[in-house]
Amino acid sequence: MSTTEDGRGPQRSHTPPDAHGGAVPPAGVDPERTFFGHPIGLSSLFSIELWERFSFYGMQGILTFYLYFSVADGGLGLPQATALSLVGVYGGFVYLSSVAASFVADRLLGAERTVRYAAVLVMFGHLALALVPGLTGLAIGLISIGLGSGGVKTASQVVLGQLYSAEDRRRDGGFTLYYLGVNIGALVGPLLTGWVWGREGFHWGFGLAAVGMAVGLIHYLLTRKKNLGTAGREVPSPLPKNRYLPWGLGVAAAAIVVVALIATGVVRLEWLSTIMAATAALAAAAMLISMYRSPKVTPEERRRLIGFIPLLVSSAAFWAIYQTQFTMLAVYFESRVDLQVFGIEITPAQLDSISPFFVVVFSVPFSIMWTKLGDRQWSSPMKFGAANLLIGLGLLLFVPFVGSGANATPVWLVVAAIFLFVMGELLLSPVGNSLATRVAPRYYSSRLFAVWLMSVSVGSSLSGSFGSIFDMSTDAGEAAFFTTAAGATIVVGLVVLLLRGWILRRLEPIR
Repeated sequence: MSTTEDGRGPQRSHTPPDAHGGAVPPAGVDPERTFFGHPIGLSSLFSIELWERFSFYGMQGILTFYLYFSVADGGLGLPQATALSLVGVYGGFVYLSSVAASFVADRLLGAERTVRYAAVLVMFGHLALALVPGLTGLAIGLISIGLGSGGVKTASQVVLGQLYSAEDRRRDGGFTLYYLGVNIGALVGPLLTGWVWGREGFHWGFGLAAVGMAVGLIHYLLTRKKNLGTAGREVPSPLPKNRYLPWGLGVAAAAIVVVALIATGVVRLEWLSTIMAATAALAAAAMLISMYRSPKVTPEERRRLIGFIPLLVSSAAFWAIYQTQFTMLAVYFESRVDLQVFGIEITPAQLDSISPFFVVVFSVPFSIMWTKLGDRQWSSPMKFGAANLLIGLGLLLFVPFVGSGANATPVWLVVAAIFLFVMGELLLSPVGNSLATRVAPRYYSSRLFAVWLMSVSVGSSLSGSFGSIFDMSTDAGEAAFFTTAAGATIVVGLVVLLLRGWILRRLEPIR
């Protein structure tokens, strides 16, 4: 869920250091006001990201069920394969929009204004899901939330980076606090929206997500000037005004083509997740090739780019399984898992709070462990390979319960499987975030981080493609999904482990 979301990529700090290695606050900010010893601006960013993640994961937790539940049960009654494809393409779209948001922040609006406008877009999207019935509300809602979430997630971290100087010893701690806010929102969101869905229906759940985003936005608007000052106001590389029209027409033309292809049936809805995965993969490949061929890239940097490729494949394979919590596993949880917990019946959406709970509990111990181990800790390829193995083993836990019937899988098994998922996440995601910034060629630091996000987009999209391959309503389909998906990611993990020497030689001196 989300360790990826603390990946801040390369940050430009515009805040000068003070005599103690701290930072002089941006203009307009009282230096005496702090947030747990950090710049007071962190409180505004912590709040808006907590509530944005509350709304995002709260909505995503019930989205799959809304799409394929019958109209009589409050859903849209879509075929299950179509529903899962739409959830997958939505997940992939969010990470693609993160790349687009970095362009908007760098060249059009500046990071701080991007946060504001993106948050409004998120709130609008949730309101559309809550108030506009049918596929119209779905399309408006998901596109708005996808674009807005990518903007809040990306731009808020840029603003946060500008609250510290590069030498500020509090910097990593500040991002850790920010990441805590991310996971608190991700933890509470599905619990509450899932509960509201169970009592009042889907649209009330979407409405609660909108309320959550509104709370975060109002707090941000009331505090941003006093807490953030000039941080994030600069547009680092403004797009010349004579290029506004060509860019705008290009985006509009692409949107019209996509809508026309879907509306005319040339592209079917159940194909969208696979198309999104292919698009993200091709975009990543094109960016890698352009960097590799650039005369600005040194031979050593080219060598490291080659060494990074197997880890990108490992990442895509990992996220393809991890994101099935919102696609294939969501279907399984609804139909196969005993949802009685201590005599209280929960909704399947509330199970989505398990992974952020484990992330909150174990992220700090993992950080302490790696710090204490220092040079003795596992290399990056070891961590990636182990992550693939762990998530594959998590899927295999379900195999003995295939064919056991409705509500026969104990909820503790889900907890155990998600625990393995999160252990893999903590091995792969923060390491990948850091590695992408260290491996990046000097002149293309932002671009390689975008390639890293593309690997997450590929995996998220593929998690929706499984619905067109495996039929979870049959025992044979269940067995095929759990064994094939687990086997594939375990094979990827073993290959990465076997190649670790080759990878490390190309990444040198990075481990």
